[in-house]
Amino acid sequence: MAESIYLPENASKVEKYEVILPQIEALVSGEEDLVANLANISAVLKEAFGFFWVGFYLVKGEQLVLGPFQGPIACTRIAKGKGVCGAAWAEGKTQLVPDVEAFPGHIACSSASKSEIVLPAFKEGHVALVLDIDSDQLNDFDQSDAEKLEKLMMIVEQCL
Repeated sequence: MAESIYLPENASKVEKYEVILPQIEALVSGEEDLVANLANISAVLKEAFGFFWVGFYLVKGEQLVLGPFQGPIACTRIAKGKGVCGAAWAEGKTQLVPDVEAFPGHIACSSASKSEIVLPAFKEGHVALVLDIDSDQLNDFDQSDAEKLEKLMMIVEQCL
């Protein structure tokens, strides 16, 4: 297991993703504990990009329950279909939200959150968890984030 992550200085966002994705894959390979893997993935994303909040919600029954994360305290439980995380779970697809105030039913865990991206991971054809990333800047995520983070979610799915 790696003890640290290499992050190139002055790299573009896409270059950072390209550098960290194989490192994350190496970090989680051979580790069977899901919580440990999700915790390390959250830490890598927070360190690499300085996101306001990054973490996971795990499907438990009819709710998403807070899992490993980096950032301020967060909502503990989210119902299916509620907010951006619940929408990602219900629809089974990435939610890219440039302005959370414009998202119908947005759940404001923190008033500092301005934009958000949420991605599902699947196990046996069903959403098992979602990755939630919040920014304190409007329109901070784009299609390149969605594409690279969807590749990350394929790594996460190998941990499930």
